[in-house]
Amino acid sequence: MNSGSNKTRSNQDGSHSLSTGDDESDSPCIGVCTTLYDEICQGCGRTLSEVSNWVFFSDEEKASVWKRIRAEGTATRFQRQAKEK
Repeated sequence: MNSGSNKTRSNQDGSHSLSTGDDESDSPCIGVCTTLYDEICQGCGRTLSEVSNWVFFSDEEKASVWKRIRAEGTATRFQRQAKEK
């Protein structure tokens, strides 16, 4: 088979950013979209506005959101990452 990148190998073993919450993805989304009594997605930690406008954000805006949700560390994506380590 080809020597492919780590992403290719990860996809071959069934893992990818939506199931594992890896840091290789542009988007924090892990496909667990839910909110409870507020406008914060429990899966990724972004606000509903951030989720709906993500594709229009600059790299700097995306980096700022990533920094905030990593610092908070409460979203499901970070709980999954902690379990895998």
